[in-house]
Amino acid sequence: MATKIFVNLPVKDLNRSVEFFTRLGYTFNKQFTDENATCMIVGEDIFIMLLVEPFFKTFTKKEIVDASKGIEAIICLSAESKEKVDEMIRIATSAGATTPKEKQDQGFMYSQGYQDLDGHLWEIMWMDPAAFN
Repeated sequence: MATKIFVNLPVKDLNRSVEFFTRLGYTFNKQFTDENATCMIVGEDIFIMLLVEPFFKTFTKKEIVDASKGIEAIICLSAESKEKVDEMIRIATSAGATTPKEKQDQGFMYSQGYQDLDGHLWEIMWMDPAAFN
């Protein structure tokens, strides 16, 4: 079995978050969805668990970071082209996200990020496959 990644993120309003990410084209596994959580499918082996804050708190004794004021992680996802990067950012901002910095174009790599409705940072990037050689 391939290694799968499950990123757990606290959210204030699960329905609002599902609506936001649905606009970005993501789907959700209904088997792992209830009033406390949902499993957002990013790729074959990549999943984001969106957990309402009180439920998220049951997994840790630490304080939940207010992602609009502090940072806990930056989630970076690849895109198949520069145009797809721009499209994802356009859709995210039209759904209520903000862009915390300008896009970066380094020739072999192109990226821009957005801050989602709960303040989590997402980076969308394209990298020239030749850069891996």
